[in-house]
Amino acid sequence: MNVGNLAHPAEEVAPKLLGAVLTHEAPEGTVSITITETEAYSGTADPASHAYRGRTPRNAVMFGPAGRLYVYRSHGLHWCANIVTGTDGIASAVLVRAGRVVEGEDLARKRRGEKVETPRLARGPGNFCQALGITAEHNGTDLLTGALVVLSEGEPVPAELIRVGPRVGVSRAHDWQHRFYLADDPTVSAYRLSPRAKPSAGA
Repeated sequence: MNVGNLAHPAEEVAPKLLGAVLTHEAPEGTVSITITETEAYSGTADPASHAYRGRTPRNAVMFGPAGRLYVYRSHGLHWCANIVTGTDGIASAVLVRAGRVVEGEDLARKRRGEKVETPRLARGPGNFCQALGITAEHNGTDLLTGALVVLSEGEPVPAELIRVGPRVGVSRAHDWQHRFYLADDPTVSAYRLSPRAKPSAGA
C-alpha cells in the first residue's frame, strides 16, 4: 500500500498494512520488522476500542492525525503499537500484532532473549514492541516524516495470502472480523478467545 495514504477506516487499512515495514533507529542499532498480522479498532463505534467512550489523555493520539504511533501498556506488562488511521478528529487505529524481523535480528534477539526462536521474535503485540524497542516515549511519533520510527512500504502481499478472522483476546466485539494475517506464516500469533468474551453484534 501507499503508506502515506492512511486516512481511511482502520478495517480498510489493516489488511493493506500487511507487508509494510516498521523501522526503529535506536542508539544501540536499527531493527526493521515486516508486518504479518494486524487488528482494526474503529474508535467510538467499536466496543473493544480504547476510544469507545470518547477522548481521554490516554487515547488522545488515536484521534489523529493519521500516521501517528499510538503506544499503550497492556495488562501493565507489555507495550503495544498501533498505527493511527482515518480522518483527523475521529478515533481509528490498527494494532500491529506480529511481524518478521528483516534487519537487526541480533539486536532484536538481545532485547527478546537469546533463546527465543527466530519466528517468535516479534510474534504477538508485546513481543513486536520489545523486539523493535518501542516504549511509551514513542507515543505520538509521526511515522511518515522520517523520524526515528518509520513506516515504509515493503513487498506487495498477494490477496490470496491474506486471511481474516476475529480479534484475539478481546472480551467485547470479539467476533468482529477485524483481524488480518498472512496465511501459514510462522510469525503470526495463535488465536485465543478471551474467557470474558460476550456475544456481540457483528460489524
